[in-house]
Amino acid sequence: MQQHSFGQFWRLGFHSLAAALLGIALSASSAAAAESMSERTLKRIVEQQKTLFADAQEQGEKLDVEAFRTQIQSLAHDYEMLLRANPDFAAAYAAYGYLLSKVDMRKEAVAMLLRANQLDPDIPLVKNQLGNVLAEDGKPLQAAPYFLAAIKLEPNEPLYHYQLGLVLAEARDDFLASGEWSRATLDETMLHSFRRAAELAPERFEFSYRYAEAFYDLEKPDWDAALKLWSALEEKAETAIERQTMRLHAANILIKVGKRDHARMLLRTVDEPDLQGQKQRLVEQLESPAN
Repeated sequence: MQQHSFGQFWRLGFHSLAAALLGIALSASSAAAAESMSERTLKRIVEQQKTLFADAQEQGEKLDVEAFRTQIQSLAHDYEMLLRANPDFAAAYAAYGYLLSKVDMRKEAVAMLLRANQLDPDIPLVKNQLGNVLAEDGKPLQAAPYFLAAIKLEPNEPLYHYQLGLVLAEARDDFLASGEWSRATLDETMLHSFRRAAELAPERFEFSYRYAEAFYDLEKPDWDAALKLWSALEEKAETAIERQTMRLHAANILIKVGKRDHARMLLRTVDEPDLQGQKQRLVEQLESPAN
């Protein structure tokens, strides 16, 4: 089994997942006064959790690790108290499992998430986070069904589509070796996943970028479609280095399809110092007799 790096999953989706956690806390039923109190408690804990991780992300390398650890322990204690009083509170298990997965307590996180899934099989966040943990643990074949289930429950959440595409792309050999996926099915599903993520969140530049990159992963890529995407991304790019990065991708494709003169023209416009290494590699391809 190959080991894969899926750590980017939670970083990309932190804000939307934190919002989803809060949504779970707000949407739990309140048929009785005791349940209403537990919901308010969960909402408070989730708000603290959201703020804690947002602050940690903002502080970066300046983060006081010991203080952060103490706050995590306090949140964990609050979750334990809430669950002791409400042993069938699916939303609380979901939120606690999410917290544990963020601090690398994977075994404990999976236990909480599986319990939440058992109590309420219709929480897409739980399916998604189980997929995250399994993917990050190098178990992509087990992760994919959870991403698919999350998409089925919440088809308009772009992050779920993105993560399915990512696990299929990065663990392609594992999926093909399983015999459960053909290359054509895998390619189609992967590309569709990235496309849906980009369509549902056009403001997320990284989703559109990965969609355009996905054509490199295909056995039979549609290079004309890829060129159109890189051109569209260049128009959306906000900096010179971003725009020129898109041109390098376009030049790479033009070389692949034999449009050497067009590729040379694009490469002449790339003058950013940080891109000269990539540019030179493409220039060398153009000068190679094989091209």
